[in-house]
Amino acid sequence: MSEMSIVRVHAGERQDRTVTTGTKAWELFAEDTEVVAARVGAPGQEKSLKDLSYVLAEGDEVESVPIDSKDGHDILRHSCAHVMAQAVQQLYPEAKLGIGPPITDGFYYDFDVETPFVPEDLAKIETAMRKIIKEGQRFERRVTTDADAIDELQDEPYKIELIGLKGAGNAEDAAQEIAEGASAEVGAGELTIYDNVRRNGEVAWSDLCRGPHLPTTKRIPAFKLMRSAAAYWRGNEKNKQLQRIYGTAWESKEALEAHLHRIEEAERRDHRKLGRELDLFSFPDEIGSGLPVFHPKGGVIKRAMEDYVRERHIEEGFEYVGTPHIAKEGLFYTSGHLPYYGEGMYPAFDVDGMDYRLKAMNCPMHNLIFRSRQRSYRELPLRLFEFGSVYRHEKSGVIHGLTRVRGFAQDDSHSYVTPEQAPAEVEHLLNFMLSLLRDFGIDDFYLELSTRDESKDKFIGSDEDWAVATKVLEDVALATGLDLVPDPGGAAYYGPKISVQAKDAIGRTWQMGTVQYDFNQPSPDRFNLEYVAADGSRQQPVMIHSAKFGSIERFMGVLVEHYAGAFPPWLAPVQVVGIPVADTFGDHLHQVAAQLRARGIRVEVDESDDRFQKKIRNAQLQKVPFMMIAGGEDVAAGAVSFRYRDGRQDNGVPVEEAIERVVAAVASREQV
Repeated sequence: MSEMSIVRVHAGERQDRTVTTGTKAWELFAEDTEVVAARVGAPGQEKSLKDLSYVLAEGDEVESVPIDSKDGHDILRHSCAHVMAQAVQQLYPEAKLGIGPPITDGFYYDFDVETPFVPEDLAKIETAMRKIIKEGQRFERRVTTDADAIDELQDEPYKIELIGLKGAGNAEDAAQEIAEGASAEVGAGELTIYDNVRRNGEVAWSDLCRGPHLPTTKRIPAFKLMRSAAAYWRGNEKNKQLQRIYGTAWESKEALEAHLHRIEEAERRDHRKLGRELDLFSFPDEIGSGLPVFHPKGGVIKRAMEDYVRERHIEEGFEYVGTPHIAKEGLFYTSGHLPYYGEGMYPAFDVDGMDYRLKAMNCPMHNLIFRSRQRSYRELPLRLFEFGSVYRHEKSGVIHGLTRVRGFAQDDSHSYVTPEQAPAEVEHLLNFMLSLLRDFGIDDFYLELSTRDESKDKFIGSDEDWAVATKVLEDVALATGLDLVPDPGGAAYYGPKISVQAKDAIGRTWQMGTVQYDFNQPSPDRFNLEYVAADGSRQQPVMIHSAKFGSIERFMGVLVEHYAGAFPPWLAPVQVVGIPVADTFGDHLHQVAAQLRARGIRVEVDESDDRFQKKIRNAQLQKVPFMMIAGGEDVAAGAVSFRYRDGRQDNGVPVEEAIERVVAAVASREQV
């Protein structure tokens, strides 16, 4: 056998290696049982994920893929989806296969069956899966042709449809339509099938798939089927409704248990559930899906957020403006929203014989404010800000409480700057945004840089414009010292953006605010915005969009879950509850409440017919930060018993001291 040179990359260490021809990827990492796949390609070029059975070639650079990495998780979960589909067809031979991609924290597979799955079915499927895993079936890849695959899969109509899409030359579009961000069954290249092979060489089950997969089913350490649901084939409501089974798989039993605990905690913190229990907001059917109403307590939180953010914007040099909810349709053609974002806008409606639209963005109207009179370079940066109500035609399937709605208020700002001022303004906006989030108790972030892809028809502007804008955002983002993650193709049609990805109290990531660089809307082809430069010439400004929260509604939903409804004192709808031990002590607490209100504190006195202990329990369930309790000794001493939300209690606290404690906690925005 001849020898060849390759590069082995494992655990951050690079090694030049000489191996014999025919060497497979697994042989390079045989000492590490956590490696489940490899990335292979020429040095300096983009590498492809490969099975460990892949035969290496001269000059290959081979990187290990551990099971606990993102790619490792995807491969584990995709393999587990295949095992689940095999088990389903063993138990329900009439089941037809849809698709089975990995998704965030799990996987799913769609099936065409006559009767929907029930929890008892999932238990049977799990048992069958464990038997398959125990057998140690090999995942073996083989290349096939369209004709041979159609012949082999003649009883699988959905797989044949996917092959037809590939043959029509739109496999990548199909993959995007089927499972955005997930591996699809077919790609634009060769067609492959994966066989599950028993130790005696018998093929137990096969599936059309791009791979890669684990070496064997025994490499699946821990899994659980979570639930079943209905799902339209290829996500199109005009297609047949299939049954989707969701599952999760992890690199260890401990990791699975931690994930299930996170799910339990997330359910406990679900803002939709807490919104009802704390009487914050609701979604009346009579109004429509994705259109929340805020109850008095939720309105208090919303107002506190808005008041604070408005004050901070003014401190940071912004000028407060206001714009209407509707505008003539032509405005949104000028801005580019209708040609490039039309599917996200509501249909036109007639006003005095003219077509109007609900606005999906505030920026076109801010441009008209800038253009309302001649501007000088001395006015720049000109910063405009409003809580602008916008309306977006979200599909019903993605609407989710406050975090995905159809009508919301953006804390929206637009900075108009000279090109030379743009880097400093982006830095100013990003620092401002991060400081706001920290004030609300969110301080674990990373940044994401969204750029355009090669699909030029989705994006406006020259290569030079995009290069300049992207470089400005990238330089500023890197200077923060935060991790910067690329998001190719995720830019808005008019320019690149930085988004802040923040982690909440249980480690979930939420996209928060954004900073976007726009060279498009100020251009002569759009709003033709100009300012008079120092030399008297007329120049085009750069427009920088920024939303610090994204939307008030979504941010409130995130905060409810981050705090599990136990808001810090400055945001709590009720900051203090007075609880008399007996009715005769109510007057004392009303006097204390009056002093608190005079200091701007939100306070209630519980004069209900509930017993004393029940009143304390009620305040705890409503997650009120402070309780002031009064009995005979407290009244005689001009004091209260000061009780915290976590159950701590100080007795005999003078009223003046108790009031100062509350005022100080609210003023400092401490996280009590």
